Amino acid sequence: MRGAGSDIPTIAEAARLIAAKKLSPLELTRSLLDRIARFDPGINAFLTVCDRRAEAEARAAERALKGRRRGRLLGIPLAYKDIFATRGVRTTAHSRLFADNVPKENAEAVERLGAAGCVMLGKLATHEFAIGGPAFDLPWPPARNPWDRERFTGGSSSGAGAAVAAGLALGALGSDTGGSIRIPAAYCGIAGLKPTPGLVSRRGVIPLSPSLDTVGPMAWTAEDCALLLDVLAGHDPADPASVPGPKISYARSIAAPVKGLKVGLVRHFHERDVPAGAEMLQMIAAVVRQLQKLGCKVGEATLPSVHDYNAVGRIIIAAEAYALHEAMLQSRVGEYSRGFRVRVLPGALIRAADYLAAQRRRSDLIAVTGRAFQSFDVLLSAATPGPAPLLSEQRADEGFATPFLTTPANVAAIPAAVVCGGFSAAGLPLGVQIMGPAWGDALVLRLAHHLERALGTRARRPALLLPAEGVRPPAERVERVQLG
Repeated sequence: MRGAGSDIPTIAEAARLIAAKKLSPLELTRSLLDRIARFDPGINAFLTVCDRRAEAEARAAERALKGRRRGRLLGIPLAYKDIFATRGVRTTAHSRLFADNVPKENAEAVERLGAAGCVMLGKLATHEFAIGGPAFDLPWPPARNPWDRERFTGGSSSGAGAAVAAGLALGALGSDTGGSIRIPAAYCGIAGLKPTPGLVSRRGVIPLSPSLDTVGPMAWTAEDCALLLDVLAGHDPADPASVPGPKISYARSIAAPVKGLKVGLVRHFHERDVPAGAEMLQMIAAVVRQLQKLGCKVGEATLPSVHDYNAVGRIIIAAEAYALHEAMLQSRVGEYSRGFRVRVLPGALIRAADYLAAQRRRSDLIAVTGRAFQSFDVLLSAATPGPAPLLSEQRADEGFATPFLTTPANVAAIPAAVVCGGFSAAGLPLGVQIMGPAWGDALVLRLAHHLERALGTRARRPALLLPAEGVRPPAERVERVQLG
């Protein structure tokens, strides 16, 4: 039996139907919980499903509607990567070390969405402590790609990408340190935004590399990401990294025309630095043609090599991740996954001089990247070299041997979005990356929104299989906590 996705509304569509009282938040929530129960055993997107809590929050949204409360996200069901603290619901970071961690407070991003009336469906799979790749030596299996369950979702917001693509949640919260929102968005065919650092609070989110960590929305469309960002963005005085950003509506900003925008194609990223496959190059060429039809002026932009950004990012991540985990690694190293150990333990060998050199080089890269926006409004590149690879344990040097095309935006401290630009011959999504200047999040989402509509990729969802029709479900089913 296959699962249709055409009946899954976007956040924007659901919001309009709820406001018009043509869709009940409780009915929507129950339909998604039923969909999770039917299809997630073959996808493994969820670590924890909050059935009773979600229904209680949906009922509260319906009462608020009767009281004439309005809000674009009232009654919208979401799910959160399992590094976001959730009051009374375990937050494991997909690690046995945190298997019994139950926070007393919500992360600020979760709190803001809850205050807006969103419904929490549950917590989503990640890579252990948001680093590494799919691990098969942890208490929970890695998430699988809904377009082809034998394939990788990307990481580390793996469950978020899978859940949104499969229509198990209308949106999700992810985090991005070197591409962890945008790679799953590319492989799973959804939209994801890595915001300007400081725009969205990181308070209550388990850190990986504080110099590079960001928090952002993942959803089926760029418009949905903009709706979520309207609630998420804003200064948090309790987060030292939070910075007051523009006081604008991102959802309203996306409607502005894109005619006349100057788009810099960073061709060398995906043609020379990390050569992409033929299908990806064909997709990028089609995207460029569509941008020109929209009235954009496309030229070629040149930045430092992806390898330069990646070298800086890898040193900073390894050093900071090791520093955060040093005490537990010294006493409980065997409880971490192999993938985490091989990526983080080398951080113990990074000298202070090397770390400081990487931070100085990062300052140079921020400056040179910023100068590119004197000639262009936004920059464009492939998000990955190709479609999602087969799901398997990654090489220990993954991210070093083959740099990520997403890391430059993290190192350069700029916003970047990934949306689906097309599909491979096998029907797998291909992601295109749009980067903007610092605090240019609205511009990035605007171009992403217009591009999605022009390309028409949002009309195509994966056809889901029940677990018995393909991949064998894991021996351990999703824990379904009962929280009222």
